[in-house]
Amino acid sequence: MMTMEKAQKIIEAGIAKAKEIGQPMNIAVVDVGANLTAFMRMDGAWLGSIDIAINKAFTAKAFDISTLELGRNSQPGDQFFGIYVSNHDRVMIFAGGVPIKMNGKVVGAVGVSGGSGEQDQAVAEAAITAWS
Repeated sequence: MMTMEKAQKIIEAGIAKAKEIGQPMNIAVVDVGANLTAFMRMDGAWLGSIDIAINKAFTAKAFDISTLELGRNSQPGDQFFGIYVSNHDRVMIFAGGVPIKMNGKVVGAVGVSGGSGEQDQAVAEAAITAWS
């Protein structure tokens, strides 16, 4: 189960990675119901990325798939083309949203936004290492 304490540890791990790569980030954690559990905007992180980070976390939990992978399958002609306009435009189809698993089940997700796709993904992946 996602608790505030676990969500804070996930965010702390994300912040550490963001500092390491020198890119301020917005980091969001959602629980099993895709409800926002914790959020942090690092000093200097883009304001426009606040909603993006939260929505990446929502997307990763709502579909139990990383936003990077969903994006790969939602290009023109692919099976999920157009999915980004579903769920009241909350679905994000670029890197930075990663499901958090426990015993093979998705129990939450992290969403990161504020840098390039590669940077967002790296911070998200580092953040979920705090889960285990």
